[in-house]
This record gives sequence, structure tokens and C-alpha cells, in this order.
Amino acid sequence: MKLPNLTTRIFLGMVLGILIGYLFPVTESGFSGTDLSILSKVFLRLIKMIIGPLVFATLVVGIAKLGDFGTVGRIGLKTLGYFYFATILSLITGLLVVNIMKPGEVMSLPLPPKGTDTGIEAQKLTFENFITHIFPNSFAEALANNEILQIVVFSIFFGVAVGAIGEQGKVMVKALDALSHVMFKVTSYVMAFAPFGVLGAIAAVVAQQGLGILAGYAYLILCFFGGLLFFLFVVLWAICLVVGIPYVALLKEVRTAIILSFSTASSEASFPQTIEALRRFGCSERIISFVLPLGYSFNLDGSMLYMTFATAFIAQAYGVPLSLEQQITMMLTLMITSKGIAGVPRASLVIIAGTMSLFNLPIEGLALLLGIDQVLDMGRSATSVAGNAVATCIISKWEGEFRTQPREPEEVVA
Repeated sequence: MKLPNLTTRIFLGMVLGILIGYLFPVTESGFSGTDLSILSKVFLRLIKMIIGPLVFATLVVGIAKLGDFGTVGRIGLKTLGYFYFATILSLITGLLVVNIMKPGEVMSLPLPPKGTDTGIEAQKLTFENFITHIFPNSFAEALANNEILQIVVFSIFFGVAVGAIGEQGKVMVKALDALSHVMFKVTSYVMAFAPFGVLGAIAAVVAQQGLGILAGYAYLILCFFGGLLFFLFVVLWAICLVVGIPYVALLKEVRTAIILSFSTASSEASFPQTIEALRRFGCSERIISFVLPLGYSFNLDGSMLYMTFATAFIAQAYGVPLSLEQQITMMLTLMITSKGIAGVPRASLVIIAGTMSLFNLPIEGLALLLGIDQVLDMGRSATSVAGNAVATCIISKWEGEFRTQPREPEEVVA
């Protein structure tokens, strides 16, 4: 008997997770949906287990095939240029939505008491911290901590060096190419567990928060997801239209990756799946290997949109007016300090906390979002996956390495 495809199994995992979480809420004793969170924790650990070696192997092979520093630099500048362009658009979208809809004023939420512990520590946002964080103390430490940006930096140096030593380097390229194929095979095993990870993640959220919290925050959720949908189906579509990328076909190809990131609230969870989808869609393999890992540190569009939206929402809730100059300053600050953010749950809140301190907003205000942060994180993670898929296609197109007729979609895991 043939199993349903991966997309269908993930969707079924979401539905079952909602049912189990609703039927078995958190109680003082007995089973609850939160007990199934171990499934999502195991799945995310398995994903983190494979991302480091996968990024290193694919990126080094891709850079070695690109050739010299000149080629790498040219593509790198195009990539970073587009990332900052997309970041500005996502930050502006967040500001427009929150200023037009004014959820902080409309909802009139009770403010958290002074001294409320949010569990989020504001980190000092400095250019020095940003720069030093890019470069690893050691490659082993970067792998151990799953610091994608640091892995990317080491891989760039390593890949250029491999390409520069000629025939001896070809042996390393062949070995790492074999390693990447092994890691993709391991990925197929891990993805078979994805529906169970999704079930556990959804069941835990519903059991812990209950469906009632969605009603209480319905307007805020509607505003934020409306902004995400505008970015997905207007902004990204317009960009693809200008460049000549068939956006609807792209969304169909990466739908499994988007659903997986949505249900687990982690853009990293679908990283291997996104690589395979973009290969099938027609992107150059060496461009995918170079652009996509960078995107997971530099181009998290959903998180960028959330940062301006959330900061301005908290300001509205506390009745603190932010002038146009202050909002522009906030946007520019986030554009710089957010780069390198991890694609894991709640990483955005740390950056938001640091930004709030710049505008003298009380850190307790984060408590207004903590109850539904998992729900909001689901939307922003899925949006970030779509944004990175678009970025990879665009760079492939600019480099003349995009296949105009994509292959028919196929499932990576049966």
C-alpha cells in the first residue's frame, strides 16, 4: 500500500495535533497534548543534526565550482544586495500594517505589571557585536552550536581555497560532493519523521494555550497574518513578475517546505526540503548551495516584518507615539542588527527586546506577545522560506543559470 505524499502526511499531522491538543489540554495530572512535544523536539534536533554538515558540503562544492574570488564576490554582492532590498520591503510592510490597523490601540489590552519576567534578555545591539559574531572562533564550535552564518563564512574560505589548489582540490570536491549526497539520503530518513514532529508541535501549542487565546488575540493575529499574506502574494509576486520568475509555480514546488516550517515554527526545519524543491524547479545547483544558506541568516523576511510590527504594536499598547523619524531609525537599526539571526523559534524576540531598549519601551511589553508568539512564529517562518526561495531563483536568473521550464514536482520522500 502506497503512503500519501509528504505534504499530505504533514497536513494530517497538523489536524491530528489540533484534535489531540484540544481534547487533552494541560491539567494538573494525567496525559496532555504537551507530552507529545517530545516528538517535535526530537525532529528539530534531527534537523539541526544534519544542517551543519549539509551546509558545509553543499556550499564548499558550490563555491569550488564557481571558481575564483572574483566570481564568488560578484555573486555575493548581488545576493547581499537583494537581501537588503527584500529586508527593507519586509520592514516597511510591517510598519505600514501596524500603522494602518493600529492593533495596539484598537485592542486595549491590559498592560503587564512592572517587573514581569518575560524570559527574554535584551542584548546590546552594536556594530561590533554584529561583525564579531559573523566570524567563528573555531569551525568545530560553529558546527556544535549550529551557527549557520559562521559555518557559511568558514565554508566560503574553504571553498575558495579548494578551488584555488587545482587538481588536489578536485579530490576534496569529489569527497564533499559524495558527503552532500549522503546527507541528502540522511535527510530523506529524517523527513519521514516530519509528520510526527508536526503533530507533537501543534498538539503542545493547542494543549498549552488553548484555542481560546486565538479568539482573544484575533485582531492582532488577523493584522499580522494579513501583512504576511500581502508580502507573500503582492510584494514577492511583483518582484518575481519583474524578474520573470513563475511565482505561482514556485509556490507549488516549495509548498511542502512552507507547510513544514509553518507547522514547526522553524524555517530551519525545511532547509533540506527547500534545497530539493529549488533543484527541481530549475535553479542552478551551485547558486542554491551559495545563496540559500546565506538566506537563512540574512534574508528572514517574515521575521523582519514581525520585528517592526511587534515593536510598534508594543509602543501603541503603552501609548508611546513613535514619530516618522523614530520609525525610520527603528527600521534602519533592525536592518543592520537583525542579520545573522537564527531561523529558530523566538530568536526574533531577542532582537525586538534590544530595539525596545533604544526607544525606552518597557521590556515587560513583550509579555503581550508571548502567549501567541508560537502562532505568529508559524506565519513568519513560512514567509521566510518563501522569501529565500524567491531570492535563490532571482540570483539564478541574474546569473543566467535558471531553467525556464521547471520539472514536474516530485516528492523527495515517498
